[in-house]
Amino acid sequence: MKFANILQWILNAALIVLSVILVILLGKQTFELGQIIVLKASDTTIAYVLAERIVVYFLYFEFLALIVKYFNAGFHFPLRYFLYIGITAMIRLIIVDHSSAIGTLAIAAAILLMVAALFLTNIAEKRK
Repeated sequence: MKFANILQWILNAALIVLSVILVILLGKQTFELGQIIVLKASDTTIAYVLAERIVVYFLYFEFLALIVKYFNAGFHFPLRYFLYIGITAMIRLIIVDHSSAIGTLAIAAAILLMVAALFLTNIAEKRK
């Protein structure tokens, strides 16, 4: 067995373990979101906590989608999915920490750059 095949097998096994962990954490996050909605519905700061948790929830989905796409695409990670995850993570960062106007502007510029990269990768894929 080639060394590259062994590494591929290890990577696949690690991704399967990671996907199981992500599914468990997604279930936990679902339970916590339900608790927030039911138990803390009258709290005024709940909107920020709920928005942050929902974005984290989408991050779990995106990582799981990336792993599924990896196996469906013949053991290849598409660049688009990394850009989706990066954009979502940056949006979460803006929601959680928007204390500095310059920092928020820099994060918004990073999001714009990733959206432009996503646009360019979509154009490149359509030309193929």
